[in-house]
Amino acid sequence: MKKRLYIGADHRGFKLKNKLLEHLEKKYDVIDLGNTIYDKNDDYPIYATRVALTVSDGKSLGILICGSGQGISIAANKIKGIRAALCENTRDAKLSRSDDDANIICLQGTARPETAKRMIKTFIETEFKTKTKYKRRINQIKRLEK
Repeated sequence: MKKRLYIGADHRGFKLKNKLLEHLEKKYDVIDLGNTIYDKNDDYPIYATRVALTVSDGKSLGILICGSGQGISIAANKIKGIRAALCENTRDAKLSRSDDDANIICLQGTARPETAKRMIKTFIETEFKTKTKYKRRINQIKRLEK
């Protein structure tokens, strides 16, 4: 069974999202939550919310893309249960999963497609370290959400 991923992007991430979809759909069960058409006036919180609400059940991972990656990350992190991490390289992707149990990777729309593919692969394949200190920190984050 293929791992399920949800992906979303605003107009500044639209081109990269579409390039990534072709590659990701070969390996994963990918659900595109938009935007599905280019709209220069769309707003990243819409796509951040769609992906984050879906991923918050804990059964899947997400990918979000906007111009800087910052805005979409901020919006996604407003949803309970989400740990969205802006990643600029594979080290960021690995640490966000292994140490922080991130469930959404956020990318800049200007990222090179090959670099983005490597970051996503690393993100998906990295498991959360279940050491006591990492679990403790995640529990502290969960308490902040109450």
